[in-house]
Amino acid sequence: MKTVKIILTTSFLILTGVCLSQASILAQWTFETSQPATSGPFAAENGIFAGTSQASGFHANSTTYSSPTGAGSSESFSSQNWAQGDYYQFTTSTLGYDDVTVSFEAAGSSTGPKNFQIAYSLDGSSFTVLDDYIVLVTGSPNPTWSASMSAANAALFAFSFDFSTVSALNNQDLVYFRLIDSGTTSAGGGTVAGTGISRVDDFTISA
Repeated sequence: MKTVKIILTTSFLILTGVCLSQASILAQWTFETSQPATSGPFAAENGIFAGTSQASGFHANSTTYSSPTGAGSSESFSSQNWAQGDYYQFTTSTLGYDDVTVSFEAAGSSTGPKNFQIAYSLDGSSFTVLDDYIVLVTGSPNPTWSASMSAANAALFAFSFDFSTVSALNNQDLVYFRLIDSGTTSAGGGTVAGTGISRVDDFTISA
């Protein structure tokens, strides 16, 4: 009788040279230090390029800037009398970095603007819109922004946008981001009024 011998071999997978990268904060505005009362510019409080990164606001008509309570913090960046095309702007460097992301919290009064766009630029003049987003009302039926606001409630107002596919933003001396009022509908469902406010907090640029 013929005997067949079966030889079992074991393969080993050797994994070498694996590098896991972690995002770094390039610039972050909490507005706890700047406490805006004008259009700015205001330096970022945190981040690798904090000292050279700036936040500012623009309104075509006269407005009032202020720093009411944020989403779980004491201050935010707020203004009223919004019109289409008005914006908040944030600038930073991305030298040595790529895969940019932007995150923040945003809210408004019931007569503040509901519809916004987030856009980017390399020259501060020609902007490209990445996405649209909708701002909720701070207060009933939603949670009210306050210094003691829970992280879970703050998350309801949080936004995050991935710019990693926009390679033009990589390794640049200066890049621009704008949060642009894009409509006349208010956060409460009516029409934006002169006294309507919109505020932003914890604006963070990472890469």
